[in-house]
Amino acid sequence: MRRGFRNFSIFILCLLPFALLDGCDSRDGEQGNSQADDGGTDNDDRDAQPECWEAGGDAPTADVLTPRQSPEYYVEQSLKYFDTLDSYADPRSIPNYSELVARWEWPPWLKLTGLGDEAMIWIDLALKLYPTSVAERDCRAFPVQPFGRCHVVFYYQDRPCSIYEEFTFNDRGEMTFIEAWSDIPGLLPTSDPSDYWAEDAAAHRLSTKIPGLGTATGLIDLNGDCLREAARTDAEVADFATRARYPIVSWMAEFLRVGDDMMRLGCE
Repeated sequence: MRRGFRNFSIFILCLLPFALLDGCDSRDGEQGNSQADDGGTDNDDRDAQPECWEAGGDAPTADVLTPRQSPEYYVEQSLKYFDTLDSYADPRSIPNYSELVARWEWPPWLKLTGLGDEAMIWIDLALKLYPTSVAERDCRAFPVQPFGRCHVVFYYQDRPCSIYEEFTFNDRGEMTFIEAWSDIPGLLPTSDPSDYWAEDAAAHRLSTKIPGLGTATGLIDLNGDCLREAARTDAEVADFATRARYPIVSWMAEFLRVGDDMMRLGCE
């Protein structure tokens, strides 16, 4: 198995020139979220205002949204995402991505591995050149974000790798954030083995901490004041913001740091 995983690592390295053609320049996302002039507002009023990433703020997090589509829609879109990574699936099967969709894969994987719809599509098309199937898929819809959640098994040249993945959507039904964990105890968003779908409020995820994902469009303002402010108070948001400046460079740097260990540690 280790030889197969090493072959996959070599394949990822070979993607570097291809990826650099499309993904080094991150887009700005939603603009115009600068703070309004609060001249004439007394201190008590300012103290009563929510944080910019909270409900009622300029760039709320995704958990303030409620579903605008049917449960079947969220399941269908989640399944389509895995078609983009399955070498044997219809290449025309692509989810309804937001223009600034982001993908975050928790260690031992490579953290920010996609930013922007075009970059995501082209990178995943290239990844499909390495024989991969996602034949085992269990996707469900939920009434709170992330609206789509899946337990799947990837097969890399017939070698299995179990993954848990979540999908955040905006009011238009566009997929705005993708978050993945190895489906292994100790690496999942919850330590409770009975919480199979990470429904507990204590579940640890990034998608509900990124400012902007809770707006109607779900666009992240990568240069906005709110993301900078949230990054000052949360190290994981800061890590995302830093990597989003140069997504492909950070992706490849993380790969060179982790190497073959991501497959050895991330797959059982």
